[in-house]
Amino acid sequence: MHNAFRFWPVFMRNLLVWRKLAIPSLVANIAEPLMWLVAFGYGMGALVGEVSLDGQKVPYILFLASGSICMSAMNAATFEALYSAFSRMHVQKTWDGIMNAPVNLDDIVLAELLWAAFKSLFTVTAILGVMLALGISYSPKLLVAWPVLLGVGITFSCLALIFNALAKGYDFFTYYFTLFLTPMMFLSGIFFPLEQLPPIVRSVSQWLPLTNAVDLVRPLFMDQWPDQALRHALVLLVYATIGFWVALALTRKRFRG
Repeated sequence: MHNAFRFWPVFMRNLLVWRKLAIPSLVANIAEPLMWLVAFGYGMGALVGEVSLDGQKVPYILFLASGSICMSAMNAATFEALYSAFSRMHVQKTWDGIMNAPVNLDDIVLAELLWAAFKSLFTVTAILGVMLALGISYSPKLLVAWPVLLGVGITFSCLALIFNALAKGYDFFTYYFTLFLTPMMFLSGIFFPLEQLPPIVRSVSQWLPLTNAVDLVRPLFMDQWPDQALRHALVLLVYATIGFWVALALTRKRFRG
């Protein structure tokens, strides 16, 4: 196989293994975001009604759904690139076995990145289907949201693989979730408009990857095109590019050691 595609057998290997657990995996990945949607979207939405967003009144269920789908892409990609990738790399020693074939470490890291992004896309596709069934949005622009959410999965896969390379055990991932992902969930405009934040916090939040993902996806749910789409896409691209090369360098260092 051509060198540029040596990652593909690794990707397919993960797919074939996952097929045996596809249904339980899907249920696990969509249950939590749907519970968030029902509890907050319908429960709190009944109290809040509508929120003001750039001078428009938006139903809270639509506001929450368009943000939580980005959070779901982030979480699905992160869990796969952390726990599952770490199991294959460190616990099961699957990566060592693969490298006995004409596949190098860089190919494996790329395959893990793309696999985690695919898992996140699979998850958000199922969640989008439920949202459509609930009638939350029928915007034809949701077709554009699909590749955007793939990009979100790629971005957070790259970032998670950095911590995968640094981890000595599963407990290490708690730092990533507690110090980075969880605060970002509440600072990215998922549950309430960013205008509610203090100005200095809002300035920081505008450069977070999840904020830029939400700013791209939410207008599409509202049947609008996002403002400053190029800026938001470039922020995600910078995070993904830097994250990938840092993850690659740290993974190489780990295996050399």
